[in-house]
Amino acid sequence: MDFKKQNVLGLLQERTDNYSDKVALGMKNQYGWREFTYKGVSLLSKKLAHYLINEIGVEKGDRVAILSESKPEYGACVFASILAGMISVPLDVKLTKYELKSILSDCEPSVILVSKKNIPMAEFLKEQISSLKTILVMDEPSYNQDYTSIYQLPDNYDFKWRVRSPKSTAFIIYTSGTTGMPKGVETTFANMMSQLDDLKSALDVILPFKNINILSILPMNHLFEMTVGFSTFLNFGCSVYYTPSLKPKDILSIMREKRIQFMIVVPAFLKLLKTTIEGELASSSKIEQIKFKLKFAVAKYIPSYRIKKMMFRKTHDKFGGRFIGCISGGAPLDISVGEFFERIGIKVYQGYGLSEVSPVASINVDRRGDIASVGRPLKSFEARIDEETGELMLKGPAVMKGYHNQPEMTAEIIGEDGWLHTGDIAEIKNGGHIYITGRIKNMIVLSGGKKVFPEEVEAVLEKSPLFAEVCVLGLSRTFGSKDGTEEIAAVIVPRNEIIDKYNDDELEKVVRAEVKQLSTHLTAYKRPVNIIITKEPLPRTATNKVKRKEVKTLAQV
Repeated sequence: MDFKKQNVLGLLQERTDNYSDKVALGMKNQYGWREFTYKGVSLLSKKLAHYLINEIGVEKGDRVAILSESKPEYGACVFASILAGMISVPLDVKLTKYELKSILSDCEPSVILVSKKNIPMAEFLKEQISSLKTILVMDEPSYNQDYTSIYQLPDNYDFKWRVRSPKSTAFIIYTSGTTGMPKGVETTFANMMSQLDDLKSALDVILPFKNINILSILPMNHLFEMTVGFSTFLNFGCSVYYTPSLKPKDILSIMREKRIQFMIVVPAFLKLLKTTIEGELASSSKIEQIKFKLKFAVAKYIPSYRIKKMMFRKTHDKFGGRFIGCISGGAPLDISVGEFFERIGIKVYQGYGLSEVSPVASINVDRRGDIASVGRPLKSFEARIDEETGELMLKGPAVMKGYHNQPEMTAEIIGEDGWLHTGDIAEIKNGGHIYITGRIKNMIVLSGGKKVFPEEVEAVLEKSPLFAEVCVLGLSRTFGSKDGTEEIAAVIVPRNEIIDKYNDDELEKVVRAEVKQLSTHLTAYKRPVNIIITKEPLPRTATNKVKRKEVKTLAQV
């Protein structure tokens, strides 16, 4: 199928017809499983769209904000906005009221769809944003609820749904940096259809069959989840399940119960899962530990995933016995973590992208090339390296329309020739494989002009068993002959057991000694000069990326 020639509304109806009574979306609650078939999602979407058009009177191109944790109703709300000719603005539930106010002031929605727990925030935003007239609740109605639930809407399904041009904006996705100057990525229907086409080609290689069960753990306001974990897998007729908890034991329980076969993850989740497996192993008998270590050593030389799965059957049984693997994206993959799962028979495909390319640009479907690579560009993309800066440049039909209300910012990132500046330093080698080596904006420039990428230093310090988290950044000197130049600082969060073991003075000595010892693996100029110890977790985004700007502010206090 040529997705680029397919009308989005036609595609939605076609998938509804093809997979009518199959489970599309499901979630576990206190009463058990709540599951929606493809037909059920379609009916809920249509009656919401009918209400938006006929009762509320929305116009083509109006914005609808969605403020909710991931759940089956979220998908119905997204489809309803498409049917009604609206633009969806998915919001991060972790943002402050000031950040959300800043975003909504920028995109001016007329309707906000919220989950029950976010009603107070919606009420605050309605008071602050003059364009916002209507609050609708995504959950089933409760006796003390003052707002209309989407479940209470009349059963009206027939209406002439609003067709829009492929160049029309489907989503406005607000990326990091929402305070001060909101940065809303406008993703068009053409962008989305290009992604569906590209991802189908990639998943044809990854998955031997498509009719599978998926576990979704990423927030729907993140374009990686919206494009791959939601849109792409529904396009294949998969069943997507959500989890209300991100605790490994709860996730593993759902994986067993629903016999999950594939996931979209961020590297931090894989790291947590590896730690959980290792923790359980550490509490097992010495014989079990020795057996695991022997099998782990042998598995390095076994190419067959089927055999590796049999070798580590106990571990696979904890995953439900049918888990094939995952696509990891949103942040760099720790290679040792990826290799751990590969060794026990779980395939890890590292992907790369950014919201500005809708958002996936590459997936390492040929992992034999090198697990450290993010793969070759997807089929519609061109990639090149800027000879002067080493920056990765991308071009293709999935490149965003631009930043909402920010033409100058758009022109800075997308050149007149259509090439997008990713801000990432990369190499292209081994038959076109992309290797991300750092970020331009994270780059630390030392007084002698030497350039240091924090990721390189972090990769060395993170090997310490004493450290829970590490963030390396440049801090400007405010005194002496080097006033105004940057020095390398390492912000370290020790593991809880290390914090409990030592008093503050001893802790500082232990951490500094560890940093000094590990830094011998780095060229002298790359070694941290300042070491800042904190016992609080580092601030992170919804996809678990460290908020470097906030860490820098903390470090300068």
